[in-house]
Amino acid sequence: MSSPHPHDIERGTTPATPNPSGDSPDSSIEMADESQALLSVEEKDILPHPTSSSPKGVKGRICPQLRMAGGRPAFLQLVSAFLSGIVITLLVQFILFPFLLPSSPSSTTTSSNDNNAGALCTVGEGCNDLASPDAGSTTIHDYPPPSPTNNYPSSFPIDVGYPGPTPTGGEAALVLTAPSYPGHTVVPFLVSPASLPKPTKHSSIYDSEKEDNVEGVEGHEDSKGHGKGKDKGKGKHGDKGKHRKEKFDLFKSWGNLSPWYTVPSHTFGLQSSPSVPDSCVITGLHFLHRHGARYPTRWSSYAGPASFATRLHNDTDSWEARGDLEFLNDWTYKLGEEVLTPFGRQQLYDLGVSLRLKYGFLLENFTKANELPVFRTESQDRMLASAQNFALGFFGWPLEGKYHELVTIESPGFNNTLAPYETCPNARDPKKGDRGLSYLKEWAGVYLEDARGRFNALISGYEFSVEDVYSMQQMCAYETVAIGYSKFCELFTKEEWDGFQYSTDLYFWYSSGPGSPVSRIQGIGYIQELLSRLTNERLSADGLQAASEDRARAQGKAEGNKMKWNQWSSLNTSVTGDEVLFPLGRSLYVDATHEVVVMNIITALNLTNFASSGPLPSDRIVHDRAWVTSRIAPFATNVQFQLLECTRPDVPPTPQIRIIINDAPTPLTGIANCPDQKDGMCPLDTFVESQKELIGGTSWEWACRGDWTVPGGGEWETVTGDPPAKP
Repeated sequence: MSSPHPHDIERGTTPATPNPSGDSPDSSIEMADESQALLSVEEKDILPHPTSSSPKGVKGRICPQLRMAGGRPAFLQLVSAFLSGIVITLLVQFILFPFLLPSSPSSTTTSSNDNNAGALCTVGEGCNDLASPDAGSTTIHDYPPPSPTNNYPSSFPIDVGYPGPTPTGGEAALVLTAPSYPGHTVVPFLVSPASLPKPTKHSSIYDSEKEDNVEGVEGHEDSKGHGKGKDKGKGKHGDKGKHRKEKFDLFKSWGNLSPWYTVPSHTFGLQSSPSVPDSCVITGLHFLHRHGARYPTRWSSYAGPASFATRLHNDTDSWEARGDLEFLNDWTYKLGEEVLTPFGRQQLYDLGVSLRLKYGFLLENFTKANELPVFRTESQDRMLASAQNFALGFFGWPLEGKYHELVTIESPGFNNTLAPYETCPNARDPKKGDRGLSYLKEWAGVYLEDARGRFNALISGYEFSVEDVYSMQQMCAYETVAIGYSKFCELFTKEEWDGFQYSTDLYFWYSSGPGSPVSRIQGIGYIQELLSRLTNERLSADGLQAASEDRARAQGKAEGNKMKWNQWSSLNTSVTGDEVLFPLGRSLYVDATHEVVVMNIITALNLTNFASSGPLPSDRIVHDRAWVTSRIAPFATNVQFQLLECTRPDVPPTPQIRIIINDAPTPLTGIANCPDQKDGMCPLDTFVESQKELIGGTSWEWACRGDWTVPGGGEWETVTGDPPAKP
């Protein structure tokens, strides 16, 4: 995120200082080149060779200047002078520069790791000479060049005429017509390690085998994203549950840094496909998505790749790495800051294509009404780039005349439901909005103990901290989504990657999810907008002010402590009050936001199945937990609010709504009066009234600006995302 709020766990970096605990450089290593410099140069013949020819007039005689009195040759004098010079030079160096003298033959660099070749080596006999001075430095390629010499845009027009035939076809409707749902199960262009290190002795702390025993689904997509099952009576493309073991996938172990993927449709508790249920039709879609893969953000609560690189670079005259870490000796930091990576751009383009194939038929409603859809994003570079790449995938080039993109300002002091932390002071208070940090640190100290020991056995002159090792796991994810592959990924065991996944779950549970006291309040602004669109009730400044006055008049009465749903929040009424910027009652909406806001919204909706595991401990993994960040909020995560109408006996003949997160339907049973329906549907009017009730039970003034505190650790807990009750 761009703000001090815990937008992302790594959110970038600040300048770092050298590691104060780093060991001093080994003198034997430092001496290697200097001792060679002290040796004499190859002596050249001063006297001519007896058989060599002499210049005219010399006739083989020794040059007169090289003769001593009495006629003896001068070479004895020269040898004596040369030897005296060596002695004097050594004496001067011994007195003035003793550290430059050759070290004792017993000076060695050793390693306690038995698995390393060259665990014992003597400087000058095969050991490397410290890390490169460039190790850990930042490598930047600023493209395009600022003033290219061949910049003649007028010579390269795009529209030159002669386009050929341009008729279009009918719109796609995969969710209605296809025999299986088009899943996203393969991550293109990225490469994972061929193998990982063997399990550690502490694997019982985070035994991933327990976590991998998940319920399988017949009919779920295969590795190419193609459905393989038959209709088993669970909806049009229903699933039949059976147990199977899910294979470990490194890309799914990075929490919020994972690339988005189709979550198995049973994951959140329903045996239902994301395709339209039997005897139902889609009437509308509200689509919420996160930006694509990006570089680290500027500010970090803990660790951070750039800080780690800075610490290494500041001490390059002190350390040398070996074995599996030898690549660090020449490694440079190649990550940018905040903006989308090429893979991140591809993610959003693919997401746009995917949505057009599934829901393109909804555009027919806009053609009939003779109007354009309005999509929305924020002003941050990665948010605008994500929205543009999504639109290119959805509409195709050129974009002009096909839709409107509303770009809202994301900056402190500007109300924005897609960046609510900018106007919620308590969310920016680390003791309230960043509660997950202490849990993350505690867990990192548990699951990274062995990795830290392994790494410190492979380096001289530097001691890795737990924070360093955690940064190296972050580096794996960031380098992979930025440059396609990372050597850091090879360093950690499967169990340690399970530990990393759990660290992100801990952090976001307590900072942005059901365990955060400021989660629900930050999510209600978007839900207010959703209700406004669903009900055609406009949210204007006058309406919010009237609601506030009604509440003030009701103080002291039983209903006086309850707010109306159209209360003040992160809403920007300059947007929601404008019928051009914020149209109501349309069949398609697309909004782009950040992962923390997606988690805020899931919490505010009261999707209690995600909180069913309760508060998460920081000394061990809860294996069958419901809150798994890589399933909920990876890069390009997306949430579908499907609007349906059905003609079937088990569903009321009224408009229905259901929620699908990364292609997995989620139960709505945590929402008052929503039925336990097998496909996750709830009558729209029931959903709306229940959400209004939930919003009415919150107070932006108290949650975001109130003077309340919560103790750290487990002394105080919430599973609803609410702050302590107002006295």
